[in-house]
Amino acid sequence: MTQAKENYPWLLKYPKDVDWHQDMPSEAVYEMFDRTAQKHAAAPAFDFLGARQTWGDMHSASVRFAKGLQDIGVVKGTKVGIFLPNCPLFVVAYYALMRIGATAVNYNPLYAERELANMIEDSETDIIITADLSMLYDKMSKMLHDTRLEKLVVASFTDMLPFPKNYLFKLFKGKELADVPHRNRRVFRYEDMIDNDGQVAPVDINPDEDVALYQYTGGTTGEPKGAMLTHTNLVANTVQAANWLGCGEAEDKMLGVIPFFHVFAMTAVMNIAVRQAMEIIALPRFELEATLKLIQDKKPTVFPAVPAIFNGINNNKKLAKFDLSSLKYCISGGAPLPVEVKKKFETKTGAVLVEGYGLTESSPVLCCNPREGENKAGSIGLPFQQTIIEIIDPDTGKEVAQGERGELCARGPQVMKGYWNRPEDNRKTLQSDGRLHTGDIATMDEDGYFFIVDRIKDMIITNGYNVYPRNVEEAIYLHPSVEECIVAGLPDAQRGEIVKAWIKCKEGRSLTAEDLKNFLKDKLSSMEMLKRIEFRDKELPKTMIGKLSRKDIVAEELSDEPTEAKAAEMAKIEPG
Repeated sequence: MTQAKENYPWLLKYPKDVDWHQDMPSEAVYEMFDRTAQKHAAAPAFDFLGARQTWGDMHSASVRFAKGLQDIGVVKGTKVGIFLPNCPLFVVAYYALMRIGATAVNYNPLYAERELANMIEDSETDIIITADLSMLYDKMSKMLHDTRLEKLVVASFTDMLPFPKNYLFKLFKGKELADVPHRNRRVFRYEDMIDNDGQVAPVDINPDEDVALYQYTGGTTGEPKGAMLTHTNLVANTVQAANWLGCGEAEDKMLGVIPFFHVFAMTAVMNIAVRQAMEIIALPRFELEATLKLIQDKKPTVFPAVPAIFNGINNNKKLAKFDLSSLKYCISGGAPLPVEVKKKFETKTGAVLVEGYGLTESSPVLCCNPREGENKAGSIGLPFQQTIIEIIDPDTGKEVAQGERGELCARGPQVMKGYWNRPEDNRKTLQSDGRLHTGDIATMDEDGYFFIVDRIKDMIITNGYNVYPRNVEEAIYLHPSVEECIVAGLPDAQRGEIVKAWIKCKEGRSLTAEDLKNFLKDKLSSMEMLKRIEFRDKELPKTMIGKLSRKDIVAEELSDEPTEAKAAEMAKIEPG
């Protein structure tokens, strides 16, 4: 238990119904699922496009799937990937892996094949769970031949749909379904694997030490790194978030339109809903009008999302036609929430919209504005229970005075064990006392509210997704005509930031924006794809030691004063 100091200013402003000193449970993640299924077996658990399941249904499937996974060789510590959109199988698979001590690895279905292959190799993933949608299966079947991946578990997507959508999907969208072999020693059918008695072989799990999940992040360097989150990390952050929001057990309903493979949705949507027996009302992917209709028809009360979604709702011309009055608490994460977006959303819907802050390395939430009481515009709020936030001078390593800028550092039960197989990054990011260096510059006011004022990182946040410039630059450099390139994020009212590249071609070579984008189609995901491209004849700006300077080129771009380079190149900028 973390011992409080009398000078923690946030304690004076802490929500009355939340105890900062509360001890966090040390237990395996699946125990939350077991308690919910035992107490609320008949209660609704998941509504997927109209197909509804109870907590008893979901739990039974998950236990039998755990047994099926053991039967094909999954043991404690086996790395198993989940490569799925939001659907009931995601919950079933996630908690099955937690039960048998496997280490889950969340994979983004939007990733390009090159990214998937790198992540499979780095994480040492042996098995991946997916569905028979072509966009999923076709990518992963290639991984069976091109990477260390040994086995695929494939579920029928149409089996998750209600009647008659299941038949209509096959009839009108059959081309979107993959041709999965019925007999293959490396491809297993989910439907066959759950045909068992559910007698799972017991596994001894140490919640504080055993890694439940590798959640990949680019961190400060842009190189993908697997944050090792223990069972205790995940359970603690779930308890912290559930208590903070005050979600009623088996009362509130959770809207799940942000992807479960993202660390924010994993905790703020899936895990909170499981712990609190909240029905999850989900879409496989976010669509604005479908979401508005879902809110009107299904009446969810809790809605976590990224700022771009709330902004999109604010600006939807048909918004007045939809009844959103069921919403009580909305949580914004994944990117800074503009003050005007917050105010406009609350005015239009009557719901409370609070901004939180966190990162993959903290499971992910560290701070959040309270749902009741003072909710300071532009602030990321107060620290969660048992979480100590310090503002540190990057040069001296000492705490700065109240109100001064420094690096936001954190200690708490949700802070990761470390990065998988990255000792040097661990030394830079995680101190021996468990202090996590976030790379974000922040201030703290006299009431203990924190404000992010800058980012040390070069990471781009577009529509709530992390895009790492180095990864995009590496893909661009694969083109034989490119000599130099810099990739950075530029402010954008709709997306938060957009991805732009500045490129100098090799002497005697030329390249168009259209040609480059076509070249990058199979090398970058849609969220990483360049929205603007600027070609230059002269060398790109460099630092004193000869490194390409992202800082200088962004400063030039954002300068109000016209420069010769900007004037000459404006005609070559290609809008996304």
